[in-house]
Amino acid sequence: MKKIMNNVKVVSTGSYAPSKIMTNYDFEKMVDTSDEWIVKRTGIKKRHFSTGEETSDLAYQAAIKAIEKVNYDKTKIDLLIVATFTPDYKSPGVSNLVQAKLGLSEQDMTCFDLNSGCTGFIYALDVASTMLNSGKYQSALVIGAEVISKVMDFNDRNTCVLFGDGAGCVILENSNEEKEAYFYSTSRGELEKSLYVNDYVHMDGKKVYQFAVDAVNKAIERVLSDSDTSLSEIKKIIPHQANIRIIKSVCKHHDVSLDDFFLNIEEYGNTSAASIAIALDEYIRCQQKVENDKILLVGFGSGFTYGAALLTL
Repeated sequence: MKKIMNNVKVVSTGSYAPSKIMTNYDFEKMVDTSDEWIVKRTGIKKRHFSTGEETSDLAYQAAIKAIEKVNYDKTKIDLLIVATFTPDYKSPGVSNLVQAKLGLSEQDMTCFDLNSGCTGFIYALDVASTMLNSGKYQSALVIGAEVISKVMDFNDRNTCVLFGDGAGCVILENSNEEKEAYFYSTSRGELEKSLYVNDYVHMDGKKVYQFAVDAVNKAIERVLSDSDTSLSEIKKIIPHQANIRIIKSVCKHHDVSLDDFFLNIEEYGNTSAASIAIALDEYIRCQQKVENDKILLVGFGSGFTYGAALLTL
């Protein structure tokens, strides 16, 4: 892969989670598990579940929040990408539905969905930045959205406690400002069905954990090396919120503090393609100032896909 530095501006972010919350204590009544076990093994305390809202509904709500936050002229958006593995329908894509819900059906806009599992938001950012820098597009709405509850087996204690529903997004523009960005997205294809979805989510937890720790470390090292950036220059690392033990292992490998990572896993669980997007929005909202801060996004998912993104806010 060529080392191509991008120049894209994060104009706004948004996120949305359904109002229904299920705690670990709720799951104690459903399957053979406990709050203590779930927290110790994953770091998750609760998660949000849809009660009738589809993936496009969650995606739309996140988009509206990003638009309204900065009073953005939505008619400028000419590229809309949704990362998801839980679309409303097999076809059309969630992106087309979000375009319609935003009232932009009559506007020229390239819309498509992207399925790279939990790494989907990283992949979507990579694609969007490349398309923006081509000069053909002026504004990209990139969304990660999932309703994983509709593909969860609530009798499988190994998976049902892990996931939640939600959506997050970012509005990107090509910029003449010094907003250095670098993206690395890759895959380690496998046929062993370590993590896959048919009617339900299936996962070999041990294999996924081993892959995830190695992938996150490699993705971080690759982006820092390719962009000639040191870890000390990174204001915050925002990882895929899947398992606190994975993140602690990465901390040990890189000799950094857990405080260097932004975490919200205890509130949302694993929301797959929405995970990093929600965390990014929450991180920006809790800061007084982020101008020119360098942040590192890193994720992994089924496939096995993984990758990282360096952004300058």
